Amino acid sequence: MKNCCEMDLKSQYLEDVLTNLEEKNANEPEFLQAVKEVLTTIEPVIIKNEEKFKKLSLLERLVEPERIISFRVPWIDDEGKIHVNRGYRVQFNGAIGPYKGGLRFHPSVNQSIMKFLGFEQIFKNALTTRPIGGGKGGSDFDPKGKSDMEIMKFCQSFMNELQKHIGQDVDVPAGDIGVGGREIGYLFGQYRKIRNTYEAGVLTGKGLSYGGSLARTEATGYGLMYFMREMLKANNITVSGKTAIISGSGNVAIYACEKAQQMGVKVLAMSDSSGCIYDENGININVIKEIKEVKRGRIKEYLNIVPKAKYTENTGDIPAIYKIKADIILPCATQNDINLETAEIIVSNGAIAVGEGANMPCTNEAVEFFIRNNVLLAPGKAANAGGVATSALEMSQNSMRMSWTFEEVDKKLESIMINIFNQCKHADEEYNLGANYVAGANIAAFKKIAEAMIAQGII
Repeated sequence: MKNCCEMDLKSQYLEDVLTNLEEKNANEPEFLQAVKEVLTTIEPVIIKNEEKFKKLSLLERLVEPERIISFRVPWIDDEGKIHVNRGYRVQFNGAIGPYKGGLRFHPSVNQSIMKFLGFEQIFKNALTTRPIGGGKGGSDFDPKGKSDMEIMKFCQSFMNELQKHIGQDVDVPAGDIGVGGREIGYLFGQYRKIRNTYEAGVLTGKGLSYGGSLARTEATGYGLMYFMREMLKANNITVSGKTAIISGSGNVAIYACEKAQQMGVKVLAMSDSSGCIYDENGININVIKEIKEVKRGRIKEYLNIVPKAKYTENTGDIPAIYKIKADIILPCATQNDINLETAEIIVSNGAIAVGEGANMPCTNEAVEFFIRNNVLLAPGKAANAGGVATSALEMSQNSMRMSWTFEEVDKKLESIMINIFNQCKHADEEYNLGANYVAGANIAAFKKIAEAMIAQGII
């Protein structure tokens, strides 16, 4: 990862901010990566307003979380053994609305990852045009291999502390990696018990029987494909008839696959952390749903039902799935899944577009390589914003004590994603960026956030 001194920056103010940021956060590489990607791409806006932003220390305030909460989470397993995990909530920026962002339960969770996700969330939420600020949280707890009882005990202990810091007008968490409908249910139940109130809007991604929204499960994956369709259309490319590979097989990957197939895309491969399956006839998404959503199994089990498919185990640094040729690449697993070496393979295989379903799945070097080689790139903060956008729709339904049909929510989601793409496209054209939707997304979101922060004074 380049440091600021190796970048060709024209703004001295921006260079000073990045240098100071590196010194203060030297042990937080994911956070530094996320901030550098944003700040370097919004440099044209900074140059236009350099003295004003510098006088207000706007960038310094933007990159510093308003609040970081860290706490211990003790819980007892089925054998009676006591475990202690670490919990986090990063309330990064509330200028536009209550903090909004998911909870991630995964062994890799640390403060750097929480800050990177929270920072990305500020921009993602701004693009939705909904009144929600940016935050993120989670724990280094690993739900894999745990019983329902153990997960319930952990969630209840986690919420014992988290409930002090959240509320439907304060901070509204949702799910992320390792936190699905089951976990949200346990978290919400404990919140309701402790607070003695039915505050439905305090968590999103809830079950339909207690305030959840139809289409929320599908929203991130569906939204990714709505954005991809609009991006291709703007560049005179039709999505129907294309081939795709999708890394991951969780919620985002499953419903990106489902919507891609509805749009006439043949999805050739999907993966999990162990390896990938390839089906030349196109992935049977119902089989994937059964394996991952019902059995919570490994993707290799696909061969038990579709024996003609092929399975390749991951070996080395490059996930096997990225060696498969396809028109559209949809990384929907985790951060930094695609490095420069992987990007070079993808480009050499003739891919025309990459859509980030995960948060920051491409390293900065990979992003730059795709753009230099004219591969259309749908950035995560825009392309995967459908999930949080539909969470905001869930909050609206909770506030109104009503629910919309699946078709109503899906139509609103599609409209939001079209609007998000148009914001990216407008900024791209305004600054003559050459179909650089990464910079377009960052600029469009930054302008809205900056305006709100300036209007509210030095806080």
